[in-house]
Amino acid sequence: MEPTTYPKDKIILYSYHRSSASWRVRNVLALKGIKYEYSAINLLKDEQKGDEYAKLNPMKRVPAIIIDGELLTESLPIMEYLDETRPEKKVYPADPILRAKVRAVCEICNSGMQPLQNLSVLRKIEKEYNQDQNAFATQFNIDGFKALESMLSKTAGKYCFGDEITAADCVVLPQVYGSSMRFGIKLEEYPTLDKIIKNLLEVQAFKDALPASQIDSPDYKGPQ
Repeated sequence: MEPTTYPKDKIILYSYHRSSASWRVRNVLALKGIKYEYSAINLLKDEQKGDEYAKLNPMKRVPAIIIDGELLTESLPIMEYLDETRPEKKVYPADPILRAKVRAVCEICNSGMQPLQNLSVLRKIEKEYNQDQNAFATQFNIDGFKALESMLSKTAGKYCFGDEITAADCVVLPQVYGSSMRFGIKLEEYPTLDKIIKNLLEVQAFKDALPASQIDSPDYKGPQ
């Protein structure tokens, strides 16, 4: 059974270095300077399906986080909780219209793109339907890239919404940058997204949250 109590004196993030959902949360933690313990869950080895992790997250996915003596799952609710309880360097705007627009960009990535490149989905596409999993995921990412490019061309400054980092940046970077590398999508075809990604990669917090900067990455070289 799931423990009834969790430690209140530390934060534990259950993450996989290449998971874009985990990466979103790492971005917010890094931006806010929140220290945490990293617990690696190797998705390629199906560690998320093990009995112990399934007790923490019945959906058997990452991320999950233990914080303030509670267990939270799903990246966007975790991000919102962090912003509500650690308001330094807010990533959700105070203005309700702008906040709704930020959330819309997050949701395009969260529900319209990322699930369709999820490893379990791609395995099923290939094994049960005998289709090219990369072509499948690439097409849905391109559809999302086009939508984001159209939307953000109207709002972007250095980042997704002007020159202040928001939750949209924390979600767009893993989805767009991660997928462009994973599926070979040419970012230069999306000039607004390309500009945003290049600017975000200059921010130290985002560098610290990159997959290669995580202890479970084969490219990890220690703290930078």
